[in-house]
Amino acid sequence: MEKSTYKLEVLRRIAEFEKKELWHLDVEDDPETYPLMPDKIDYLNERLINKIKNRISNVLATHFFDKLIADRQLIIKEVRGIENFSAIGGGKIVTCNHFSITDNYAVWVALRDYMNGKMLYKVIREGNYTNPPKPFGIFMRHCNTLPLSGQKKTMIKFMKAFAELLRRGETILIYPEQAMWWNYRKPRPMQDGAFSLAIKNKVPVVPIFITMGDSNVLDSDGFPVQEYTLHILPAIYPDENIPYREAKEKMKKENYEAWVKTYEEFYEKPLVYGEL
Repeated sequence: MEKSTYKLEVLRRIAEFEKKELWHLDVEDDPETYPLMPDKIDYLNERLINKIKNRISNVLATHFFDKLIADRQLIIKEVRGIENFSAIGGGKIVTCNHFSITDNYAVWVALRDYMNGKMLYKVIREGNYTNPPKPFGIFMRHCNTLPLSGQKKTMIKFMKAFAELLRRGETILIYPEQAMWWNYRKPRPMQDGAFSLAIKNKVPVVPIFITMGDSNVLDSDGFPVQEYTLHILPAIYPDENIPYREAKEKMKKENYEAWVKTYEEFYEKPLVYGEL
């Protein structure tokens, strides 16, 4: 089976961006988007129609991704360190490396039996909500997603909803690397958002790092389907005894170092950028 020329180009861009340290830029051709206005989003599904769409969409998403698992197009090989998540009560933020449109479902599968019937909320980019990629539009809009926005009033609404969800004891997934780099195995330097929100809401961050290995199954692009091992790492708590900026940098540094340690131990090699 010939490999997809598009995915080969994506891999070329990843190698180029890695060398240039353009860590947070997208490597794929994202669809054009438009601003998310505050009246176009119901973050907490307070309207009845959105509650109904949320329930139906989660059922459809479960069937869709479970079929991928049954067809071995999504392979979750192992989950390690679940006690680092299950021991924490109350609201929390989960961080994860971002390399596939399926990685958030892998996180959900790993955590769902320890969430007391609650759902996993996911922070997503604005364009994935206003102009979502097919065929994932319904999932992007209605499966407990929290879209960011370039509109100030929308972000005020986002922040209020985010705080309310944590107050309820929900778990919110954030990708601190920002952009999705397809099947990229290395941890990347992180943005501030997850750690800033953790400090403002006085909640811990639970880092998750997913490692991968080639399976003997090919995907539709002619590449080996990756077997995921999810490493759930010890929680990182905000340090209330130091200034906000220092506390934010400290949390970000601890998360990144935990990912790097996991990467180097699993793959049995040092993390080196600039070479594949």
